[in-house]
Amino acid sequence: MTDTATLPAGALPQGATIGILGGGQLGRMLSVAASRLGFKTCIFEPAGDCPASHVANYHFKAAYDDADALLNFARSVDVVSYEFENIPTAALDLIQDHSTIRPGRAALSTSQDRLTEKNFLSGLGLRTAPYADITDLASLTKALETFGTPAILKTRRFGYDGKGQVRINDISEAAAALEAVQGAPCVLEGFVPFSCEISVIAARSPSGEVVCYDPGENVHSDGILRTTTVPSTVPAPQRMDAVLMAAKILNALEYVGVMGLELFVTPTGLVVNEIAPRVHNSGHWTQNGCTTCQFEQHIRAIAGWPLGDGTRHSDVRMENLIGDDMDRLPALLGSNAAVHLYGKADVKTGRKMGHVNFITP
Repeated sequence: MTDTATLPAGALPQGATIGILGGGQLGRMLSVAASRLGFKTCIFEPAGDCPASHVANYHFKAAYDDADALLNFARSVDVVSYEFENIPTAALDLIQDHSTIRPGRAALSTSQDRLTEKNFLSGLGLRTAPYADITDLASLTKALETFGTPAILKTRRFGYDGKGQVRINDISEAAAALEAVQGAPCVLEGFVPFSCEISVIAARSPSGEVVCYDPGENVHSDGILRTTTVPSTVPAPQRMDAVLMAAKILNALEYVGVMGLELFVTPTGLVVNEIAPRVHNSGHWTQNGCTTCQFEQHIRAIAGWPLGDGTRHSDVRMENLIGDDMDRLPALLGSNAAVHLYGKADVKTGRKMGHVNFITP
């Protein structure tokens, strides 16, 4: 373990309190990782009995527009991080005057809006799917005429796990697609012919140190990640390209913490799908495949500690347990797999209840 007597200047000492906005499973696993390094955690989450509340030291149960609660939260912690990116801007405005937010506001504002994100990525010289700002039926029709079909209409904000997006297979479906998103500001993404999707989990410290994990190969169903496998089937030169892309994005944002980068593998190279300024579902394999998992890496980064070893020591296939997958739990517990459950009482269709890491040393 890192000797706190020789930590970098400005690093948090053991016993410091890390604030986490959001109390879901990512906040839960961040809290567990923080406790292993001697930190306390305080979550801010409107819901009671949330996954993170079972393991965190403190829980502010209040709405994100409760100014008094936000101020008390910010004053009671030594640094603030978050487990999801759709945090109201007004809440961050209150917090930032009383506590450091890591990753910073630039990463959040970039990732909260799909159009802003794609403009940022394109500005770095990275390839994205062809895209257009959609404000009305006329702009959607024009973009469809340019890109062709199929194409995906996505809300600019508040989309995750396949939500907030509509596939358009023919230009005649344009009006219905706009109606489906209820007039929300959108982007249209042209179709990208890809062989698979990979993701890179990468971390950057306040001093600019960068550590990237091996790219994992993802399989989705109904817009939800089902499995991530490492090593991926992607050739080594493309895996290196993916890692370099992640580092370029981290440095451009002067990022502090862990980020997930999703990319499409195409015959002409890698295309960036999206970035997530937080620990990521496709990085759960690191819990059993690396000495330092993504959750500990994030805590190290935001606390100003040296980053850990992200080298993969095992082959891993991570599988999400979604809804009725929990019926398989007795069999999984009897296998050699590593089971991670989130403490959610109610099993619901499409709800992530846990994940399993199948390991081959």
